[in-house]
Amino acid sequence: MSDLEPFYLPLDGPDGERFHATFSTTGPWFADAQHGGPPAALLVRALERCAPRAGMQLSRVTVEVLGRIPAGEVEVRAQMERPGRSIELLGAELTAGGRAVLRARAWRLAEGDTTEVASGGEPPLPPPDGAHLRPDRAEGWLPGYIDAVEWRWVSGGWDVPGPGELWGRPRVPLVAGEETSPLQRMAVVGDSANGIGSPLDIRRWLYVNTELSVHVHRAPAGEWVGVRASAVIGPSGLGTATGLLFDEHGHVGRTTQGLTVRPR
Repeated sequence: MSDLEPFYLPLDGPDGERFHATFSTTGPWFADAQHGGPPAALLVRALERCAPRAGMQLSRVTVEVLGRIPAGEVEVRAQMERPGRSIELLGAELTAGGRAVLRARAWRLAEGDTTEVASGGEPPLPPPDGAHLRPDRAEGWLPGYIDAVEWRWVSGGWDVPGPGELWGRPRVPLVAGEETSPLQRMAVVGDSANGIGSPLDIRRWLYVNTELSVHVHRAPAGEWVGVRASAVIGPSGLGTATGLLFDEHGHVGRTTQGLTVRPR
């Protein structure tokens, strides 16, 4: 895996930020298109850098997928949509070839001490050291993104119908020369919840998420992202994937993804 590149290489640009999306962002369905995880994390990075203030924290990020996300050159912009002393709404957009392919909105909220009433967390995952390393891809999947993340399965597998549980850790930085933040890592890994938890045979069914929402009830920490994922498939081509998110300290949040489901 030593030949893997960072997900993105920074490029100069007068407006916003320009990047080259490397081979590490691609697959598993198309060799020339990015998996949704890395570009979602690139939007999280832009949101984290948008007019940051001490004592504020991102609580929810929703990313809308507007179309196939090509590999190659992309540009990111972020802006404040609703300023406030304790509640802010941010927005970000990722474009390729002059066309918007992802849009994100995020709520950033004031920090406070609620230790006394903290409650409702889910049972933790077994630690990543005890999980099973399965570097192999499912049959028919292309290399790239799947190889750029270390996957340690607690239960299930890419070719095993869900629900599933695993730990994931990016093997490469999100942006070359930068430290990847825990929330960025969470987006890289969390966008795979639909694949981790799908009850469908991937050789017969295609299930693509049209969006990703990440909610956190505390700031994540560390390199590992745990996902306990499941999905509901309806009778008319719709589905919903849900992933409980963990770090090595316990439950930290959840993802939801709307799915379009169709036979191959």
